[in-house]
Amino acid sequence: MLITLTGINITYHTTSLSAKTVDLVQPTAIVCCFVNDIIYKAVLEQLHIKEVQLIALRCAGFNNVDLEKAKSLGIKVCRVPAYSPNAVAEHTVALLLALNRKIHKAYNRVREGNFSLNGLLGFDLKGKTIGVVGAGNIGSIFAKIMSAFDAKVIIHDPNITTHPYGAVVNFETLCTEFDIISLHCPLTSTNKHLINKKTIDLMKSRRVYFKHRKRSTYSHQRLNQWSQVKTYWRSST
Repeated sequence: MLITLTGINITYHTTSLSAKTVDLVQPTAIVCCFVNDIIYKAVLEQLHIKEVQLIALRCAGFNNVDLEKAKSLGIKVCRVPAYSPNAVAEHTVALLLALNRKIHKAYNRVREGNFSLNGLLGFDLKGKTIGVVGAGNIGSIFAKIMSAFDAKVIIHDPNITTHPYGAVVNFETLCTEFDIISLHCPLTSTNKHLINKKTIDLMKSRRVYFKHRKRSTYSHQRLNQWSQVKTYWRSST
Protein backbone atom coordinates (compact mmCIF):
# COMPACT_ATOMS: atom_id res chain seq x y z
CA MET A 1 0.00 0.00 0.00
CA LEU A 2 1.42 3.37 -1.04
CA ILE A 3 0.59 6.54 0.88
CA THR A 4 1.90 9.89 -0.33
CA LEU A 5 2.41 12.74 2.12
CA THR A 6 3.94 16.12 1.34
CA GLY A 7 7.26 15.19 -0.20
CA ILE A 8 7.20 11.70 1.37
CA ASN A 9 6.13 8.40 -0.16
CA ILE A 10 5.40 5.62 2.35
CA THR A 11 4.92 2.02 1.21
CA TYR A 12 3.45 -0.46 3.69
CA HIS A 13 4.05 -4.21 3.54
CA THR A 14 2.11 -6.67 5.68
CA THR A 15 4.83 -9.33 5.52
CA SER A 16 7.95 -9.36 7.70
CA LEU A 17 11.30 -8.42 6.20
CA SER A 18 13.63 -11.34 5.59
CA ALA A 19 15.87 -12.78 2.89
CA LYS A 20 12.73 -14.18 1.23
CA THR A 21 10.83 -10.89 1.16
CA VAL A 22 13.58 -8.29 0.71
CA ASP A 23 12.82 -8.16 -3.04
CA LEU A 24 9.57 -6.37 -2.14
CA VAL A 25 11.62 -3.35 -1.08
CA GLN A 26 11.97 -0.82 -3.87
CA PRO A 27 14.91 1.65 -4.00
CA THR A 28 14.35 3.92 -1.00
CA ALA A 29 16.20 5.94 1.62
CA ILE A 30 14.65 4.51 4.81
CA VAL A 31 13.29 1.13 5.84
CA CYS A 32 11.20 0.97 9.03
CA CYS A 33 11.26 -2.48 10.65
CA PHE A 34 9.89 -4.30 13.68
CA VAL A 35 11.27 -6.89 16.10
CA ASN A 36 10.14 -9.84 13.95
CA ASP A 37 12.09 -8.71 10.89
CA ILE A 38 15.36 -10.56 10.29
CA ILE A 39 17.95 -8.12 9.00
CA TYR A 40 21.15 -10.09 8.65
CA LYS A 41 23.94 -10.04 6.06
CA ALA A 42 22.01 -11.12 2.96
CA VAL A 43 19.16 -8.69 3.65
CA LEU A 44 21.52 -5.80 4.38
CA GLU A 45 23.44 -6.38 1.16
CA GLN A 46 20.20 -6.21 -0.81
CA LEU A 47 19.09 -3.07 1.05
CA HIS A 48 22.45 -1.49 0.27
CA ILE A 49 21.92 -2.22 -3.43
CA LYS A 50 18.50 -0.55 -3.13
CA GLU A 51 20.22 2.58 -1.75
CA VAL A 52 18.81 2.27 1.77
CA GLN A 53 20.61 4.70 4.09
CA LEU A 54 18.73 4.20 7.37
CA ILE A 55 17.02 1.31 9.15
CA ALA A 56 14.57 2.62 11.75
CA LEU A 57 13.49 -0.01 14.29
CA ARG A 58 10.07 0.34 15.92
CA CYS A 59 11.33 -1.57 18.96
CA ALA A 60 13.96 -1.41 21.69
CA GLY A 61 15.65 -4.70 20.80
CA PHE A 62 18.21 -4.77 18.01
CA ASN A 63 19.54 -8.35 18.05
CA ASN A 64 17.70 -8.99 14.78
CA VAL A 65 20.08 -6.64 12.95
CA ASP A 66 23.69 -7.40 12.01
CA LEU A 67 25.06 -4.09 13.23
CA GLU A 68 28.63 -4.74 12.11
CA LYS A 69 27.52 -5.53 8.57
CA ALA A 70 25.24 -2.49 8.51
CA LYS A 71 28.15 -0.31 9.62
CA SER A 72 30.45 -1.71 6.94
CA LEU A 73 27.81 -0.89 4.31
CA GLY A 74 27.29 2.62 5.63
CA ILE A 75 23.70 1.95 6.69
CA LYS A 76 22.71 3.70 9.90
CA VAL A 77 20.46 1.94 12.42
CA CYS A 78 18.27 3.63 15.03
CA ARG A 79 15.82 2.20 17.57
CA VAL A 80 13.31 3.12 20.24
CA PRO A 81 15.40 3.87 23.36
CA ALA A 82 12.70 2.74 25.82
CA TYR A 83 9.56 0.77 25.04
CA SER A 84 7.14 1.27 27.95
CA PRO A 85 9.55 -0.22 30.55
CA ASN A 86 7.04 0.12 33.39
CA ALA A 87 4.43 -1.87 31.49
CA VAL A 88 6.89 -4.66 30.68
CA ALA A 89 8.25 -4.84 34.24
CA GLU A 90 4.74 -4.85 35.71
CA HIS A 91 3.68 -7.55 33.26
CA THR A 92 6.65 -9.66 34.37
CA VAL A 93 5.51 -9.31 37.99
CA ALA A 94 1.96 -10.23 36.95
CA LEU A 95 3.22 -13.41 35.28
CA LEU A 96 5.34 -14.26 38.31
CA LEU A 97 2.37 -13.91 40.66
CA ALA A 98 0.09 -15.85 38.31
CA LEU A 99 2.55 -18.74 38.11
CA ASN A 100 3.40 -18.74 41.81
CA ARG A 101 -0.20 -18.55 43.02
CA LYS A 102 -1.51 -20.83 40.21
CA ILE A 103 -4.05 -18.18 39.20
CA HIS A 104 -4.46 -19.62 35.71
CA LYS A 105 -5.20 -23.09 37.11
CA ALA A 106 -7.53 -21.75 39.81
CA TYR A 107 -9.45 -19.73 37.22
CA ASN A 108 -10.14 -22.79 35.10
CA ARG A 109 -11.14 -24.87 38.12
CA VAL A 110 -13.65 -22.30 39.32
CA ARG A 111 -15.19 -22.07 35.84
CA GLU A 112 -15.76 -25.83 36.03
CA GLY A 113 -17.30 -25.54 39.50
CA ASN A 114 -14.26 -27.12 41.18
CA PHE A 115 -13.25 -25.20 44.31
CA SER A 116 -10.54 -27.60 45.48
CA LEU A 117 -7.31 -25.99 46.69
CA ASN A 118 -5.28 -29.11 45.98
CA GLY A 119 -2.10 -28.24 44.05
CA LEU A 120 -2.71 -24.50 44.16
CA LEU A 121 -0.38 -23.62 47.03
CA GLY A 122 2.22 -21.00 46.20
CA PHE A 123 4.81 -19.30 48.39
CA ASP A 124 5.51 -15.86 49.84
CA LEU A 125 7.87 -13.66 47.86
CA LYS A 126 8.96 -12.02 51.09
CA GLY A 127 12.42 -13.23 52.00
CA LYS A 128 13.01 -14.95 48.66
CA THR A 129 16.12 -14.14 46.64
CA ILE A 130 15.28 -12.59 43.27
CA GLY A 131 18.03 -12.74 40.65
CA VAL A 132 17.80 -10.04 38.00
CA VAL A 133 19.99 -10.33 34.92
CA GLY A 134 20.27 -7.01 33.13
CA ALA A 135 19.80 -3.71 34.95
CA GLY A 136 18.52 -1.55 32.12
CA ASN A 137 15.23 0.31 32.25
CA ILE A 138 13.03 -2.79 32.57
CA GLY A 139 15.35 -4.76 34.85
CA SER A 140 15.79 -1.82 37.24
CA ILE A 141 12.03 -1.24 37.52
CA PHE A 142 11.47 -4.95 38.11
CA ALA A 143 14.13 -4.93 40.84
CA LYS A 144 12.46 -1.92 42.47
CA ILE A 145 9.08 -3.67 42.48
CA MET A 146 10.57 -6.85 43.93
CA SER A 147 12.24 -4.88 46.73
CA ALA A 148 8.77 -3.60 47.66
CA PHE A 149 7.75 -7.25 48.21
CA ASP A 150 10.47 -7.36 50.90
CA ALA A 151 12.44 -9.82 48.79
CA LYS A 152 16.23 -9.92 48.60
CA VAL A 153 17.31 -8.67 45.17
CA ILE A 154 20.63 -9.57 43.59
CA ILE A 155 21.61 -8.21 40.19
CA HIS A 156 24.05 -9.17 37.48
CA ASP A 157 24.99 -6.67 34.83
CA PRO A 158 28.56 -6.39 33.48
CA ASN A 159 28.11 -2.65 32.96
CA ILE A 160 27.49 -1.65 36.60
CA THR A 161 29.11 -2.10 40.00
CA THR A 162 26.32 -0.78 42.25
CA HIS A 163 22.53 -0.55 42.07
CA PRO A 164 20.01 1.20 44.35
CA TYR A 165 17.66 -1.80 44.55
CA GLY A 166 20.00 -4.75 45.00
CA ALA A 167 23.51 -6.10 45.43
CA VAL A 168 25.50 -6.47 42.21
CA VAL A 169 27.08 -9.93 41.91
CA ASN A 170 28.73 -12.02 39.23
CA PHE A 171 26.56 -14.43 37.27
CA GLU A 172 27.92 -17.56 38.97
CA THR A 173 27.05 -16.16 42.41
CA LEU A 174 23.58 -15.23 41.20
CA CYS A 175 23.01 -18.78 39.93
CA THR A 176 23.92 -20.32 43.28
CA GLU A 177 21.76 -17.98 45.36
CA PHE A 178 18.55 -17.11 43.52
CA ASP A 179 15.09 -18.55 44.13
CA ILE A 180 13.60 -16.74 41.15
CA ILE A 181 15.48 -15.46 38.14
CA SER A 182 14.29 -12.80 35.69
CA LEU A 183 16.19 -12.16 32.48
CA HIS A 184 16.05 -8.63 31.10
CA CYS A 185 19.07 -8.59 28.82
CA PRO A 186 19.21 -8.09 25.06
CA LEU A 187 20.32 -11.12 23.07
CA THR A 188 23.97 -10.77 22.04
CA SER A 189 26.69 -13.15 20.93
CA THR A 190 28.12 -13.12 24.47
CA ASN A 191 24.96 -14.15 26.30
CA LYS A 192 23.40 -16.61 23.86
CA HIS A 193 22.41 -19.69 25.89
CA LEU A 194 23.35 -17.87 29.07
CA ILE A 195 21.32 -20.52 30.89
CA ASN A 196 23.13 -23.72 29.96
CA LYS A 197 24.50 -26.94 31.48
CA LYS A 198 27.22 -25.17 33.45
CA THR A 199 24.91 -22.55 34.97
CA ILE A 200 22.11 -25.04 35.66
CA ASP A 201 24.57 -27.23 37.55
CA LEU A 202 25.25 -24.26 39.83
CA MET A 203 21.59 -23.97 40.79
CA LYS A 204 20.19 -25.53 43.93
CA SER A 205 17.39 -28.06 43.65
CA ARG A 206 14.43 -25.73 43.53
CA ARG A 207 11.58 -24.43 41.46
CA VAL A 208 12.82 -21.79 39.07
CA TYR A 209 10.82 -19.18 37.19
CA PHE A 210 12.33 -17.72 34.04
CA LYS A 211 10.96 -14.45 32.70
CA HIS A 212 12.90 -13.82 29.56
CA ARG A 213 13.19 -11.24 26.83
CA LYS A 214 14.77 -13.42 24.19
CA ARG A 215 14.31 -17.18 23.92
CA SER A 216 17.90 -17.78 22.77
CA THR A 217 19.31 -16.52 26.08
CA TYR A 218 18.68 -20.02 27.40
CA SER A 219 19.08 -23.53 26.01
CA HIS A 220 15.62 -25.11 25.94
CA GLN A 221 17.17 -28.54 25.35
CA ARG A 222 19.42 -28.21 28.39
CA LEU A 223 16.54 -27.11 30.62
CA ASN A 224 14.60 -30.24 29.76
CA GLN A 225 17.55 -32.45 30.65
CA TRP A 226 17.78 -31.42 34.31
CA SER A 227 14.99 -32.83 36.45
CA GLN A 228 15.99 -30.83 39.54
CA VAL A 229 14.97 -27.59 37.90
CA LYS A 230 11.29 -26.99 37.20
CA THR A 231 11.02 -24.19 34.70
CA TYR A 232 8.33 -21.88 33.49
CA TRP A 233 8.98 -19.45 30.69
CA ARG A 234 6.85 -16.57 29.58
CA SER A 235 7.89 -13.73 27.31
CA SER A 236 8.00 -10.39 29.08
CA THR A 237 8.01 -8.37 25.87
